[in-house]
Order: sequence, then structure tokens, then C-alpha cells
Amino acid sequence: MPALAAALAAGALIGLERGWRERERAEGSRVAGLRTFALFGLLGGVLGVLSDTLGPWPLAAGLAGLSLLATVSYRENVRTHGSLSATTAVAALLTYSLGALAGIGQAAIAVGAAVIVAMLLDLKPTLHRWLRLMEHRELSAALQLLVLSAVILPLLPDAGYGPYGALNPYRLWWAVILIASMSLCGHIAMRFTGPQRGIFWTGLLGGLASSTAATLTLARRTRAEPGLTDAAVAGTLAACGMMFLRMTVIVFSLQPGLGRPLGVPMVAAGIALLGLGAWQWKRRRSGDVASGVDPVAPPFDLSTALGFGAFLGVMAVLTQASKEWLGNPGLYALAALSGLADVDAIIITVMRMQAADSLAVAAAVSAVGIAVAANMVAKALIATVAGGTSLGRRVAVGYGLSIAVGAAAAAAMLLVRT
Repeated sequence: MPALAAALAAGALIGLERGWRERERAEGSRVAGLRTFALFGLLGGVLGVLSDTLGPWPLAAGLAGLSLLATVSYRENVRTHGSLSATTAVAALLTYSLGALAGIGQAAIAVGAAVIVAMLLDLKPTLHRWLRLMEHRELSAALQLLVLSAVILPLLPDAGYGPYGALNPYRLWWAVILIASMSLCGHIAMRFTGPQRGIFWTGLLGGLASSTAATLTLARRTRAEPGLTDAAVAGTLAACGMMFLRMTVIVFSLQPGLGRPLGVPMVAAGIALLGLGAWQWKRRRSGDVASGVDPVAPPFDLSTALGFGAFLGVMAVLTQASKEWLGNPGLYALAALSGLADVDAIIITVMRMQAADSLAVAAAVSAVGIAVAANMVAKALIATVAGGTSLGRRVAVGYGLSIAVGAAAAAAMLLVRT
């Protein structure tokens, strides 16, 4: 019978992992292994099939009896081996439940869940190692991100409110989650590159969170140690290259229709900057290593996310107002001002406007281009003021080359369309 076969398979999968884990123990000293777990699953399957005619009582009685057995086995395991782990006892109860699930007709779900359970049990060393490596601030950031996405987001209405109907709580919050997730991923990526990170990795991974912050960090480091200029140029160019790739993700996530006119030039410019950064990194002096700097960007916190959401809402209203009062020139002026500080907010706002058919494709592309150009000018000035003329000049040259590559890609897309 397929239901009983699935119940037996579910138990055998979990029992395979449990039996392998305790394979070194003497025969008879193991609480449960491959055969026992297979029988747990089969027992649940048989009682699940019987529940169609006898009702839920056989299943309840089986669960009660297995719970008693698991309790006694756990107590004896603690007394004999001194282990307080309840994993095997819980796995036994779960195996019985999955067998019952298969018995009542949910065989595919039961077997799939058994695979996941076996994988989680097998990943014990890896999961424990991750827990040892994780810092408290990273755990807090991950939990805050879950609050933003799993608790708050489903409660928000997906409708426009406020002036011009520009404030859509659901979509604004979704954008906050997108940016916060990339910031957290950038932080984790930097943490796991090891304690001897070079300056190039500082820019490359720091650009996932904030290329402006990475530029300022590297420029200050160069001011303190001028010998690191070559490496700082590489890291700064890489940070901006990652910014372009990050913006491409935002564009495709919010408005895939702009993937060709915006995404292709951004990818081209980003690859050009990454290539320039890698070339600069290879030709640096061998001693240029950031041994004393801790470039790990802090993970986002809830106040930062809320602040970004508020800024994004203000930008949504101002963008609509500028478009209505001053037309496209007003939108472009606002994009330039916003780009001096941050490109994400204006890009997200423009994507939302274009998705709502309140902004033409050409105007959207122009606004994003102006914001990006303003941001790159601001970062070049930061590199010059904070890191010195040599750093600023070389960064500006790299930016100029990347803009030329992006413009060529945009022109190629225009020719393809026509």
C-alpha cells in the first residue's frame, strides 16, 4: 500500500541518520537506530490508516505510548551516558507523526518533511559552528529582519495613501526589507572572509551595504597610511561596482520591464568597475594589506530600517510633487539632490512611479542616471577630501571609464530596440 510504504520510507530516512550518528556505540546501548525509527514510521502509518474507520483514538493512544517510551529512554540515556540531549526522543515522536501523516493520505508531504528532518539532524556540527561564529548583533539583526518581513509586512495594506496617493505602506515596507536584507548579507559576507581581509574585500563586500560608507572608510585609511593608496583605489572602485549590481537587483525586483534600458547599462558599468578594481588590486605593492582595520560594516538595526522607510516615504511624496509642479526638470533636480546622499531611495521611488504608469520610461531612466552620476561625484569628492588628491583623481578616472561603458551599453540597447 503506497501510504504504508511512504510511512516506512519516512521512518527509514530519519533512522538512517540516527543510526549512523550512533554507529560507534555497542549493540544494545543505542536508544534507537535505523530499524527502530523505520518501525516508528510504519506504526504511525498503520494507525493513520486505521483512523479512517476507528477514529483518532488509535493515533492518540500510539502517541501517548511512544511519548512514555521516549521519556523512559531519555531518562536511562541521561543516567547511563550523562547526555542531556533530547534530539533522538523528539525525532522519534516526529517520525511517528510523519508516518501518521502518510497514513491519512499525505504521503508526499510526509516523505519531504522526513528528508528535511534527516538533513537538519545531519547538519548538527555545521549549525553549532555557525552559532559559535555568530555575534549577538548579527542575531539581533536577523530577528529584526524577521519582524519586518514575517510580522509587520503581512499586516500592511497594499494601497496608496496620503498626498498624491504616493504612500503605499506595503510596498514601502517591502523596499525597506529588500535594502535591509542586502545590508545584512553584505555584513555576513564580510565577516566570513576571515580576519585578514584585504582592502579590496572591504570595498567589494562593503558595497553590498553602502558604497559611500566603504569609500569613506577606505579614504580615511589611506589618509592614515598613504602606502595603501593603490589598494584603496581598488577597493573604492569595487565598492561602486557592487553598488551598480545592487541597483540592478532593485530594478529587476521592483520593475522588471526596465531591465533592458536600466539593468544592462548598470551591469556593464558594474563589471567595468569590478574589472578595474581587480586590475588595480593585482598591480598594488605586495605589502598593501589592511592589517589593522576592521572594515566590517555593522548589520542594520530597526531604527536604521525605520529611518530609511521614512526617508523613502518623503521621497515618494516629493517626487510626485516635483513631477506635478515642475514636470520632468523638477524630478531630475530632486534625483540629483537625493543621489548626493543615497541612490536607493530615489531609484525605488522612480521604479514605483514607472510601475504605476505615472512616469515614462525615458524619464525614469534619466532620473536614475542623474541620481547615479550625482552619487559618483559625491563619492569622488569624499575620496579626494578624506583620502587625498591621488586617491580622488584615480577614483574619478575609474568612474569616468565606467560611465562611458554604461553609456555605450545603453546606446547599444537603444539601437537594438530601434
